[in-house]
Amino acid sequence: MRLDLYFARRWLKAFALVGAAFFGFLLLVEIVEQIRRFDTSDIGLSEALELALLAAPGTLYGILPLIALLATLVLCLGLARSSELVIVRAAGRSGLVSLLGPVAAALLLGVLSVAALNPIVAATSLQYDLTASRYAGAEASVLTVSAEGLWLRQGGSEGQTVIRAARAGPDGTRLYQVSFLTMNAEGVPVRRIEAAQAQLLPGAWEITDAKLWPLGVSNPESAAELRDRLSIPSELTIDYIREGFGAPSAVAIWELGGFIAQLEAAGFSARQHRVWLQRELALPLFLAAMVLAGAGFTMRPARLARTGQMVLLAILFGFGLFLLRNLAQVLGENGQIPILLAAWSPPLVGMLAALGLLLHMEEG
Repeated sequence: MRLDLYFARRWLKAFALVGAAFFGFLLLVEIVEQIRRFDTSDIGLSEALELALLAAPGTLYGILPLIALLATLVLCLGLARSSELVIVRAAGRSGLVSLLGPVAAALLLGVLSVAALNPIVAATSLQYDLTASRYAGAEASVLTVSAEGLWLRQGGSEGQTVIRAARAGPDGTRLYQVSFLTMNAEGVPVRRIEAAQAQLLPGAWEITDAKLWPLGVSNPESAAELRDRLSIPSELTIDYIREGFGAPSAVAIWELGGFIAQLEAAGFSARQHRVWLQRELALPLFLAAMVLAGAGFTMRPARLARTGQMVLLAILFGFGLFLLRNLAQVLGENGQIPILLAAWSPPLVGMLAALGLLLHMEEG
């Protein structure tokens, strides 16, 4: 047990050192990127550092498996140089058993990352979008999904229009049981429209079975009008509406289940968010697979040659798992493979392949 704790502590220390190095590097890259993205008249160095601090955690969270792989390489190469692996094997303990500590540490770190780091990354990503939109002078989002339905906002020369719908069609261009509240430039409501449905066409909303209330009169009901069809100019597009949802990573893992339910109740497909949820739940297993992969290539005595070649093969194997993971995610989001298969097959494939390599190296 003490030996397992020793190896686990060594792996966690290597993970922290590699993670800190990556975070510092990513922070510098993000600062340069923010300065390049915005005009120097819009932001200074302090604002660029603020945006970089908000963007870096999301990037670091995305490369946690790579950090786990590199930490394993640091651990195994260090153990090989100090001949600790030789001593452990001479004591009758196989290299595969010696990995119990690092693998358990990777699983625990994965669980903590999903439970605690994921919500932090979601919050910083959302704050980054809001802050960047404020500096750019643009709107961060036009769409909100809640228990009351779907909310949209659009602007025009006459002012803002707030749109609420009970539900939407699969592509988001057709809304049902919809309300339009138009406000002038001063933010005062001037018109309200209730309709059975509205369809987004290029340049306008085509409204069916509508009732219109002018709100600038003393008795809006007496001045109300019934319209079979009504057209309202709009600059919204279906791509702009879909972008309003934001990435699934912008929703905390604890809130993702409720968000998926609200999204489906509003009439939208939540398959992308379901794939992301399962992918996050599989993260601890993926980290463990990276540990086994790194150990499989480098858990060798230091006197053996081709150390650099084995390190390169381990990194290439890790990138291959990354590509497989991203490919499975895309196929799952497109509906070409089941969601569970898209999320859980890459870590399982990586773990089985790494175990096979370890057994070959250890048992011959």
